[in-house]
Amino acid sequence: MAKQDKDATFVGDSRVSAKRIPNISPSYSDFPGKTEPFWPNFLLKEWMVAAVCLVGFLILTVSHPSPLTDKANPNDTSFLPLPDWYFLFLYQLLKYPWAAGDWVVIGIIGIPGIAFGALMLAPWLDTGKERRPSKRPVATGLMLTALVAIFYLTWTANDQANHLKHKSGGEGGGGTPPAAAAPAPADSSFKADAVWKAQASCMGCHGGNMEGGMGPNLQKIGSELDATQIADIIKNGKGAMPPKLIKDDAEIQKLAEYLASLK
Repeated sequence: MAKQDKDATFVGDSRVSAKRIPNISPSYSDFPGKTEPFWPNFLLKEWMVAAVCLVGFLILTVSHPSPLTDKANPNDTSFLPLPDWYFLFLYQLLKYPWAAGDWVVIGIIGIPGIAFGALMLAPWLDTGKERRPSKRPVATGLMLTALVAIFYLTWTANDQANHLKHKSGGEGGGGTPPAAAAPAPADSSFKADAVWKAQASCMGCHGGNMEGGMGPNLQKIGSELDATQIADIIKNGKGAMPPKLIKDDAEIQKLAEYLASLK
């Protein structure tokens, strides 16, 4: 009789496994350098974190609802339109001369396009295997520069907006901003000259006969402003009126002199 191995296990049918191993993921602590299984370990942790964040966000929206501002008033020229906070840095960027006016394409397409394009192409632009920020000075420096620029531009835009609000509310910034002045009564017998009729962009806000609408009444604007002041407003804008609606300086001067003559 042959000598048998002590660890040998005999079964009645060779097709039946000797030991039934339960379908349980092994402990990865026994395998240094390995990660935990995606399902269900990793995915369950992700779901738990997402659920906690979602519940916290819902509680915040219920306990602190978004404040509502005043109703839209086309006669209130003191209103300062601003984008949402996450676009304030782009709004501030367009205030600089090298990203506005004739160079506005650089501010609205050029710089943001390069920044977001580089962010999307980052895995291909920086193929280094090092994970320490100190070992990747180019990528780390560019990211820190972008973060500092975003924070600075956002803070500057918000600070300038608060300054304008305080200025409209009085010396100390306290109190309620003054109510918008009532628009001047329109003269139905007034007929605008051809100089005005040629300015479609102006008539959209001030009316076909300068009777006012979204913008103030201009039928007697010459009694308040001279031609130089009117030309400056047309070029640089004022309140809700955007700048440079008219490009030609000669046309601006001609329109300003006509408006200054209305008294």
